[in-house]
Amino acid sequence: MASPLAITRVALSTEDDFEGWRDAARGLAEAGIPPEAISWQVEGSGDLFGALPDARTPEAGPTFAVPRAFVDLANAAICHSDPERFALLYQMLLKLRTNRQAMEDRADPLLHRIERMAKEVRRDAHKMHAFVRFREVADPEGGARFVAWFEPQHHIVRKEAGFFVRRFANMRWSILTPELSIHWDGGRLTEGPGAIRGDAPSGDPVEEVWKTYYASIFNPARVKVKAMTKEMPKKYWRNMPETALIGQLIAGAQEREAEMIERSAAMPKPAARATNIEAAWQALKDEAAHCTRCDLYKCATQTVFGEGPLNCSILFVGEQPGDQEDLAGRPFVGPAGQLFDAVLEEAEIDRARTYVTNAVKHFKFQQRGKRRLHSKPDGGEIKACRWWLEQELDLIRPPLTIALGATAARSLFGKVVTITSMRGRAHLLADGSECWVTIHPSALLRAPDEEARREGRKQFVADLKRIRKRAEQLAA
Repeated sequence: MASPLAITRVALSTEDDFEGWRDAARGLAEAGIPPEAISWQVEGSGDLFGALPDARTPEAGPTFAVPRAFVDLANAAICHSDPERFALLYQMLLKLRTNRQAMEDRADPLLHRIERMAKEVRRDAHKMHAFVRFREVADPEGGARFVAWFEPQHHIVRKEAGFFVRRFANMRWSILTPELSIHWDGGRLTEGPGAIRGDAPSGDPVEEVWKTYYASIFNPARVKVKAMTKEMPKKYWRNMPETALIGQLIAGAQEREAEMIERSAAMPKPAARATNIEAAWQALKDEAAHCTRCDLYKCATQTVFGEGPLNCSILFVGEQPGDQEDLAGRPFVGPAGQLFDAVLEEAEIDRARTYVTNAVKHFKFQQRGKRRLHSKPDGGEIKACRWWLEQELDLIRPPLTIALGATAARSLFGKVVTITSMRGRAHLLADGSECWVTIHPSALLRAPDEEARREGRKQFVADLKRIRKRAEQLAA
């Protein structure tokens, strides 16, 4: 009779202890310990097997390296709530030890499961960024403190603490969750035990102002309850002041929608071509969601396709989505996008009447700790993604196409060009349509000093005003 398998216990300090898992997994893999002989435990979670021997670091032996893509994937997936995540990642590590190309096997169910976990973690992080609402309370130490309540689905709170530190560096705040709480005093981040919903304040006077604004911008023509609850599940509603209004706004929306339909009944019916274009554009977007033309899809959260009216007079092409665009699935919503909106307003261009897209549809980045830093697309990636841009242009046929930055210009003209040599005048694309070249708004964010930013913005606004006037001439 075969002797029972000796089980080795690995005790991790926290549910998201990536460093602990990585160090233990490397040692166990080098020692040749099979997955079924390991019990992964988080301290304080209990052990069904009773007292088991702890993992011991093996004596120095041969080491091995794994692709950076696996490290990034594991760093995200380790935060998932699935109790099998540690064992699944260890199995993948063993695969990579014997086959460094295992990350390329898109049909591998193990890899697919881990990637799905990582994607769900990133989505949960995005929801935390979007749905945390701070309320002001009196701080026992004097002054004000801002407190928020959030219920994540996964173990993301420590991982995402840095996002709130960077965004609210000058505030003193606390984020309470059932698992743990994090506190920022303006200079130091600390961690505390979990809390309950009742520990967080229920509201403050600022919320009344916000709810008034939210009600004023609520658009009944865009109410899609199913899509809304998918993006913003009802579990988050009670933490957000504006959601208290949703019920009555939706109820009123039906009446206003009926009025809109009645007013539009007398208007001419849209041409069949317009309907066909919308269907073709939607099919193109759906197809792009599964794009594998280059390797950027492997690490990006999702494809970020263009958006805007298909009968636009101006179509803007940027470089690629950034970190926030990658999470949101929409172009130009991060810092550069916010600056872009402000400059458009100065130039008296309504963004809602323009179509905005990117030359490259996936986020290319370098991981630096917990941050994802933008990395410029190379020629192969620009060429691989040009097909999608060409399809957008062919469907929309804008009178004016605007290249924001050198990468966009390279994609549109099929060659390397400089902004200086192309800026300030019209150029013809291969289809005979007109194209203008200007800077990307991120260039202003990277300017070395305030004077350079001020002058760069002034020139950018002047470019856009010239483009607006040209669009008006073509429409006349």
